Parts: sequence; C-alpha cells; structure tokens
Amino acid sequence: MPLSETPAITAVIRSRRVVLPDGERPADVLIRDGRIEQIAEYGSLLVGDRQLTDLGDTALLPGLVDSHVHVNEPGRTEWEGFATATRAAAAGGVTTIIDMPLNSIPPTTTVDGLAAKRKIAEGQAWVDLGFWGGAIPGNVEDLEPLHREGVFGFKSFLAPSGVDEFPHVEQADLELALAEQARIGALAIIHAEDPAVLEAAPQQPGVHYRDFLASRPDDAEAAAVARLLDTARRTGARVHILHVSSAAVLPLLRQARADGVRVTAETCPHYLTLAAEEVPDGDTAFKCCPPIRDESNRDQLWAALADGEFIAVVSDHSPSTPDLKLLQKYGGSGDFAAAWGGIASLQLGLPAIWTEARRRGHSLSDVVRWMSSGPASLVGLTGTKGAIAVGYDADLVAFDPDAEFAVHAENLHHRNPVTPYAGKTLSGSVRTTWLRGQVVDVDAAPFGRQITRN
Repeated sequence: MPLSETPAITAVIRSRRVVLPDGERPADVLIRDGRIEQIAEYGSLLVGDRQLTDLGDTALLPGLVDSHVHVNEPGRTEWEGFATATRAAAAGGVTTIIDMPLNSIPPTTTVDGLAAKRKIAEGQAWVDLGFWGGAIPGNVEDLEPLHREGVFGFKSFLAPSGVDEFPHVEQADLELALAEQARIGALAIIHAEDPAVLEAAPQQPGVHYRDFLASRPDDAEAAAVARLLDTARRTGARVHILHVSSAAVLPLLRQARADGVRVTAETCPHYLTLAAEEVPDGDTAFKCCPPIRDESNRDQLWAALADGEFIAVVSDHSPSTPDLKLLQKYGGSGDFAAAWGGIASLQLGLPAIWTEARRRGHSLSDVVRWMSSGPASLVGLTGTKGAIAVGYDADLVAFDPDAEFAVHAENLHHRNPVTPYAGKTLSGSVRTTWLRGQVVDVDAAPFGRQITRN
C-alpha cells in the first residue's frame, strides 16, 4: 500500500535542518504511535496537509534531557512544583527531566518518600519525568529498594546541602554508600565541595560578589573531587560529578579516567554563559553553589566541553521564592552569604547555550550532544530519548536558531520570577515542542509520563 494511503500514519515533520546523530541535513521524520518510524529524504513522504508539519529552515532537534532539576514538591511547592517546572521545561525544548531527591519534604531517600513524590506528580507533568534517589547518612539499606523502584541513581552531598532533611555524607558514609551502589550497579551522583576547605575560606557577608566567590574557592571542588575519586577507585563505584564550576577539577578527572575509574562529569549553562566579572553587587539571582567563576575559568570549561570531557550540560534548576533570594528589587538585603543559592534557568538553557556556542564556532549538533544525547546516555535512556532516530520516542523541538529575544523573568513559566538571565538578549527560540509526537500545549491538559530507569 502506498505510504500516502496508510491510515496508521500519525504525522510527518519536515525540516531543511534536522539534527540527526550523524549530523545536520534536510529530512522528513515519520512518526507513528508516538515513536519515530522512519527518517526519509527531504520532501519524499507524501501525506495529507493535516498530517504534515513543514518547518522550512527552522531546525528540528531531539527534545532535551535535563537530568538535574530541583522540583521541590511536595514540601516546598512555593519554591517550585511539577506543574510549573514541567511547563517551563516544555517551553524551553526540554522533554524529559530527572528530579533531584531534595529540596522536597520528604526527600527521596526511602521508597515511601519516592511514593509520595510520584503520587503528587501524577497528572501534573507536561514532559516526561523521572526521579533520582538520595544517599544520606544512615539510609544504606534503603538504596537497593529504591533502585528496584526505578530511580536513576543516588545523589549525595560532600558538604552541607542547605536543608536539614538531606544531610551531607562524611567519609565513612561515602565509603558505605559507594560500596553499596557498586554492589547493586547504581550510579552515584555527587555534589563535590569539601567542607573543611569551605570552613577555612574567608566568610565575609555582604553585597559584594567577590566576597562570596572567595568563600567557595576552586580548592573546595578540587579537594572533594580528589577524595571522591580515591573512594571510587577503592569501591569500584560508577560516579558522576555534578555541576562542575571549576577548571581545577579537570586534570583530576583526566587522570582518574586514565586509571580506569568510572567517572563522568557535567557542567551547567550558567558556568558556560555567565562570568564573575559581570555579576552586579547585590544581585543574588546569580548565587549558586559552587559559584559562577571568572572568564578565564569559563574558557577552560568550554575547551573541556569541546574535547568531550563533560558528558552533559544540564540546568541545575534550583529556584526559590524571591524573599529567600534576598533580592534588592524586592526589598531584600542583597547579601550573597545569606541568600538561597540556586539558579532558575530550566526554560532558558537551550538558547543560553546556543547563544554562546554559536559565538564560539560550535554547531547545533554539538548542542544536541551536550544537552540531549549526552544526558540521555548518562541516565540510561539511550534507545528511547535523546536522538532523532528510528525507534526513539518522537520527542522533538522546532528551534529557530536565528531568532533573538529579550528575557523577561515574569514571562517565564517557572513559579517565581527570578533568573540571572533577566534583561539579557538570547539567540534561538523554541517554536514547538512535541512529546511522543504530540504537540505540548502548556495551556492544555498535561500528558507527560513518569519514567523509570531502562
């Protein structure tokens, strides 16, 4: 039967710029039952007008996978929630998020905590949604049951997390947690800053960003990563370093990989697109831990990214209410030491990275590798997410790489109108997001699914 007469066709999306695993080219993408069934020559698939979306020169990308998102619900839903976070994700071309095990109450450190989160997320997600577990002091026996329930791995902090219900692990706790995760085949994801180095650093409160930066030195990351890698060598655990901000970490990662340690690392849009020199005093929207460092450091992170040293670029979307950020525009003190640390950027990661990547000579294929196929590989979703390929979910993004827009925080979908990108002009606009072949309309009913580790 000719293709044009086949009644089971769901849709064809056509673009002169389809970003495929082997590069960018004109193509037709055939979608059936929510999956990509065929990738054909541009203009070769003949279907009715209602089944064809012709994007012309607008690029077609795979949906982004963001494996580092703090949704905070239940317990701190005034900071963020599943409805608002996943709307922001969809509007930013992100079709899959993996939720961090804190800052919700309860945290995802037990099967009951996971069940509570799954229950409240049901029916609220505009994109697909998975969950990390947490490894904290005293919950080693909870790790295997959580792993059986399908969490994507376990997060630990080597320094205080900022919330009492998710304490950091001391060395003895880390040894136990990594040994258990090695035994069950789980991925350990680690916030790596050394508390002793942080305690020894100058702690000068106030509005000057340079004082905050001095309080979270490069040595804090390097010392923590060195200790973690030594522990991973002994236990055989697979470890992933979260939100690398300091280039001082890079030689340690290279040596560990040469030694056979199973280690990956990620960085974030704010470390690649912002710099300490441009942070205004008192603008605590820029505060995060580890901190945004200087331009020279940023250049070194870009060089490492280009060389394949980072498996992913993910948001670390960690919003809070304006009062906790102590923003001066809302009457706060602007004290970097006291403000909540976290960057809200889930909706803006793709254009932020594209703006800087294009300036540095990178392609859309590079961006897709960093923000889609890379994080999908990290969390074990290769084969279903992260690429425009036959058999994969038809999670797709129409992206105009030449469009420019000014960021207005109040127009973003995340719950609170706070972001360090406010007022910036970014390149690249998400025109349409598809989840399993269906257009995501953030004003309509959500149809995202809860997913588990493959």
